[in-house]
Amino acid sequence: MSEPAERSYRALRHRDFRLLWGAELLSGVGTQGLRVGVAWQIFALTGDPLQLGLLGLARFVPLLLLGLVGGVVADRGDRRRTLLLAQIALLATSATLAGLAAAGRVTPLVIYGATGLAAAFGTVAGPTRQALVPGLVPSANLPGALAMTTLAHQVGGVVGPALGGLLIATRGPAAVYLLDAVSFGVVAVALASMRTRPFVAPTTQRGWAAVREGLAFLRGTPILLGVMGLDFLATFFGAATVLMPVFAEQVLGGGPTTLGLLLAAPAAGAVTGGVAVAAVRLPDRPGLGVLVAVAAYGAFVLGFGLSTALPVSLALLAASGAADAVSMAFRHTLRTLVTPDRLRGRVAAAHSTFAMGGPQLGEFEAGLAAAAFGAPVAVATGGIGVVLTAAAVAWKVPGIAAYRIVAGSPPDPSAESDAVPEAPLAVGDPTPSAARHR
Repeated sequence: MSEPAERSYRALRHRDFRLLWGAELLSGVGTQGLRVGVAWQIFALTGDPLQLGLLGLARFVPLLLLGLVGGVVADRGDRRRTLLLAQIALLATSATLAGLAAAGRVTPLVIYGATGLAAAFGTVAGPTRQALVPGLVPSANLPGALAMTTLAHQVGGVVGPALGGLLIATRGPAAVYLLDAVSFGVVAVALASMRTRPFVAPTTQRGWAAVREGLAFLRGTPILLGVMGLDFLATFFGAATVLMPVFAEQVLGGGPTTLGLLLAAPAAGAVTGGVAVAAVRLPDRPGLGVLVAVAAYGAFVLGFGLSTALPVSLALLAASGAADAVSMAFRHTLRTLVTPDRLRGRVAAAHSTFAMGGPQLGEFEAGLAAAAFGAPVAVATGGIGVVLTAAAVAWKVPGIAAYRIVAGSPPDPSAESDAVPEAPLAVGDPTPSAARHR
């Protein structure tokens, strides 16, 4: 095992982080399985790609309305307690959906409502979880903890869809929804079992004043703002997940098991990409790496849209997942290291609004395009849009590609120090203002 990879695993030596990590691993399996279940059931009930696109809209509206508010909640009070309450709410949502499915009373409207509720609770759970991690490990182990957290989500993304497809084929959608409810219960138990009191954020500003403080930090940090914009646009054009039931049944001639494989393939590639990133040092120009990885992601999505063979489709989806994981690793570490702890929840919420809002809104657009032109055309043109977006951002925001880590303060997942380092100076960034906000 390489030294950087070994450093990533050191975070698991800390009991509270180990509890959270294991629970989140199972939760990721349940959540990704749920996505297979609701997508398959919507398509089985309606047979309409546009109805699949409405799933993305149901997730996007709560994110748009509550995304930044969730960050304020994450930066107030005991983050462990906040996350525990969010998990209980998510458990209740999935358990209710499971009960209705078992009773044969699920309609598209019920699925949209449950999806929207889960997204609303997720606007609190997501940023709170991200902001909680730095309080569970010493600062020297923080980069490794972030890498392990990403890996847990990626593993869940592999196992969840495959298991979800198998459960749908053998037990029906209700079993998938029940699995998700159980996974949230495991997270709640893990949070309640923590021995040490996590960091309690000293937020003094309230309401929109706290939101404005987080937005002001982002406006003064052009690298973060530019990369977040790239993330939104790339995931908007590259959102193909919601159309997987169409590809599984109409393009590839399969069923729920094929759907599970299609949804698991990107996550399998993401695990490979994530492990590779954890095993090497971060490049001196991570911004350039983000741009190249996003362009590669778009090219692989384009190829998938044109493919009619299952092995080729799976390989292209896996490659797209690997490219996305490389881009995510660079962005996530950079964002965490340049953000003050008191703002981490709000910055994480803003990032989640961009990173999750893009694909959710993109899924609605993909459903519209698929209804009008067919799923393959919708996905292939989306891939072209991703490549063009990467090129346009590289041209309009040259500071991203020019950003260079100066020796002495690298935001490196493998670097160890006694404290979270200051924001790194960047050669080529005309306004390295992130350092001024520390």
